[in-house]
Amino acid sequence: MEPIRPIFYNIHEHYRWAETGAYVLGGLAAVSFAWGCWGHVRRWRQGQPEPLDGPWSERVKEFVKFGLFQGRLASDPYAWVMHLAIFFGMAVLFLGTALATLDQEVAYLLFGSQFLRGGFYLGYKLVLDLFAVGLLIGLGLAFYRRYWLKPARLKDQVHPTFPLDSFYLLAILFLIVLTGLMVEGLRLAHASAPWAAWSPAGNLLAGVFHPLPEETLQVAHLVAWSVHGLLAFVFIALIPHSKAFHLVSAAANILLRNRRPAGALSARGAGVRGLGNFTWRQLLQLDACTWCGRCQEQCPAHASGTGLSPRNLVLKLGAELLRGTGPQGASPPAAVRPGGNDPAPSVAAAPSLHDSVVSGAELWACTTCRACEEACPVFIEPQRAIVDLRRHLVSEGVVEKALGDALHRLNRYGNSFGKPERARARWTQNLERPIKDARKEAVEYLWFVGDYASYDPRVQEVTRATARVFQHAALDFGILYEDERNAGNDVRRVGEEGLFEMLRDRNLEVLSKARFKTLVTTDPHSYNSLKNEYPLRQNGVMVKHYTELLAELIQTGRLPLRRKIEGCVAFHDPCYLGRYNGVYDAPRHILGALGLNRVELPRSRAGSYCCGAGGGRIWMEDVPGPGERPAENRIREVVALGGVRTLVVACPKDLVMFRDAVKTSGQEGALVVRDVAELACEALGA
Repeated sequence: MEPIRPIFYNIHEHYRWAETGAYVLGGLAAVSFAWGCWGHVRRWRQGQPEPLDGPWSERVKEFVKFGLFQGRLASDPYAWVMHLAIFFGMAVLFLGTALATLDQEVAYLLFGSQFLRGGFYLGYKLVLDLFAVGLLIGLGLAFYRRYWLKPARLKDQVHPTFPLDSFYLLAILFLIVLTGLMVEGLRLAHASAPWAAWSPAGNLLAGVFHPLPEETLQVAHLVAWSVHGLLAFVFIALIPHSKAFHLVSAAANILLRNRRPAGALSARGAGVRGLGNFTWRQLLQLDACTWCGRCQEQCPAHASGTGLSPRNLVLKLGAELLRGTGPQGASPPAAVRPGGNDPAPSVAAAPSLHDSVVSGAELWACTTCRACEEACPVFIEPQRAIVDLRRHLVSEGVVEKALGDALHRLNRYGNSFGKPERARARWTQNLERPIKDARKEAVEYLWFVGDYASYDPRVQEVTRATARVFQHAALDFGILYEDERNAGNDVRRVGEEGLFEMLRDRNLEVLSKARFKTLVTTDPHSYNSLKNEYPLRQNGVMVKHYTELLAELIQTGRLPLRRKIEGCVAFHDPCYLGRYNGVYDAPRHILGALGLNRVELPRSRAGSYCCGAGGGRIWMEDVPGPGERPAENRIREVVALGGVRTLVVACPKDLVMFRDAVKTSGQEGALVVRDVAELACEALGA
């Protein structure tokens, strides 16, 4: 916006009326903005309590990185430049307008002097012009992408007014900037100023307007200035009532985001029936969605045609939140709601979200891979909401038969295979040397083997190879034999919190009696729960994945490799090892030490593509959809690289899923799937 008192004020009597109108409209816009924002905050405050963790200094640093400079968009240069141009263009022009208003309406009227003078004024004009042009460029990029390129992830099926809402936001910003530059151009056309060159965009327009008569310039300036102010006030007033509110809610979500470890879920009892069962932070997240679709683009369940779209699920829940009745479900006492003790609207009679807003098919399709959360530029957690909604279904007994049977086996036998406890360590019988019983003697490393590594015949040979590597390194290690139980990672993400706690408590009881220094596991799913959801680190117990341990042994010379292995391989980053816990380099270091030629997959590290087994999906019926199964899609990606004959994994579930996918995708002659431990064992000649 231009300053409230323009250059023609003393010439045109109408400016006095325009100035009065500007103050009135500005006040109304401020009231509309504040009242609308408070309406959103009141809805958030109806959620359940959730503490803020971590120091505020770290929150502020992250807000600058991810909020102001939008660091999570850096992987997409087009979107990053576009958003930065729009955001900083808006911010600088708003601050410039506020500064000019203070200069004219406060400094001059109250103190008789103005600070926008001399070199400071010249710099001020130049900065505003440059950022105005930058904003126009950013808006042009946005128009081009949305209405010409039309990426599929921007197509919305939840809000029928979605394209119009986006068009309104882009169009009104474009008109605000354009009319602001026109005001500057008309002013310079009327009276050439010595500082005109410091306003390059305005000066360029002045050349266009210069031939107009003086009276026409005056009228045109009044009209442009009035329209400019009116558009700006309308935009401000409508921010809380349109898509533009994500400017506020997304910023708040980044600042107040969940800073707990990604792999640590909190206990939520019976889960979520209605919106009021979510926490206040989760309700804020529903309001913070920018509708960008990056989560949907990365979701393996969506790519498989299951019907799950993380974006649409969040948008549907968000639409329900904004429907007007407030959150659904139980509300906490006002005294514990964030922000104060004001009473919230009654929601006791609100209907369930299940089936009316979200379907069971959507919820059970999720593999809990966290690709959606990693891709979200504003740190929304769709997976956390899905697990909380699953918890309600489990509490009501609404689960498919295959999953129900698996949970029953886990409850009865402590493993998903339904095998007896005494059979858990039978894989050790073919080893040349016995493995210590960590229940009876002290060990340096306690190996938590996991269900698939213990019971699945397809994985047992890899488990034996791991044991041989440990023995070759003269590692002092042992196992729990029949006293080990499933760690409960996927049980918890299915939504069976009670069973998870039972498994965890039983494992903790056994671990408390064993004497060891470090807990190591070959299963990333077990690794995640043991590291983030068991109280082990608080008790001084270090938890490691076996690739971390092997990498250390190689670096320290405790695992001398007898020979190099030739071949071209690709490594698949397991979701629960990489995205959940940030372990990316250890397995790559091992492969490099083995002498293998490693080709990086297009989707690797934080962008790795899920095998489809997580979140209990490996226990559920695999209903074919119109798209490829995640594991088959991944296999085709590897084969398409050309020259890669081996896909290397570091997870028992990955081994099972990908070896099966090699067969079902017809790639048996083109690709083999091997575990890191197998290759290390081969290099040792063990």
